Amino acid sequence: MRLIILASCLLLLGISCKKANTHNSAVGNPTRADTLLNTSYGADPHQKMDIYLPANRSVSATKVLLLVHGGGWTGGDKADFSGSVTAFQNSLPDYAIVNINYRLAGNNQNLFPTQENDLKAAADFVFAKRNEYFISDKWAFLGASAGGHLVLLQSYKYSSPVQPKAVISFFGPTDLTSFYNSGSAAALALINVTGTTPTANSERYQQSSPIRFVRAQSPPTLLLQGDADPLVPPAQAALLRDKLQLLAVPNQYILYPNEGHGWVGADLLDSYSRTVAFLKQYVN
Repeated sequence: MRLIILASCLLLLGISCKKANTHNSAVGNPTRADTLLNTSYGADPHQKMDIYLPANRSVSATKVLLLVHGGGWTGGDKADFSGSVTAFQNSLPDYAIVNINYRLAGNNQNLFPTQENDLKAAADFVFAKRNEYFISDKWAFLGASAGGHLVLLQSYKYSSPVQPKAVISFFGPTDLTSFYNSGSAAALALINVTGTTPTANSERYQQSSPIRFVRAQSPPTLLLQGDADPLVPPAQAALLRDKLQLLAVPNQYILYPNEGHGWVGADLLDSYSRTVAFLKQYVN
């Protein structure tokens, strides 16, 4: 499975890394950049996050971008987005960036809605510390693949602790019932993370489907999808696009010809540029 890796933009755009104070303790001076690695938001070893706080931050102005990795809900790690963090720090210097891990499904453990609950808990944790971290309530969520599914679900299903100003999904599933019925290998693997099928437990699939929770007040949404994706059919993004348009929710749907479950090169640069532009347009 080839996932989107925005880190490639670092080399192509000639972006260099910024140094920051890296530690695991409480935040100190808001005029200084701070990096809090492996901060726990729960008791499980997987319930950890990396928090990157910019210098000269404040509770009124410092925006937050929360990243959620993919991996079919059974794999992946926040390290998958490590390079992307640096790219976003340089392109969006007024943002705090939160890069989370969550409990993974396997061996009939950590079934849905475990991952949904973990993202909610992570958001709750950071938002409760906004005064300590000197960050605002101007948030955005971004995820890839399974992470795309999770950020869409969080953004549409919950208005607390914070209603994001924007949500960005790289090829995330949107309707788990139709995804399962598509018959792809990834779709059939839903049994491993739900413990059931849509026929046996339609409620679990509906409650885990972002498209079921879209409303007119849902945040502006950017959907990026390859038209040759063998794992998440392009129809998943198109279904959500149609629902967003029906309810007049601002949205952009970008379909990349001949691209699969992730891409590199010019299309990757385009995705990165569109992401930054989308955040600048809506998170204010």
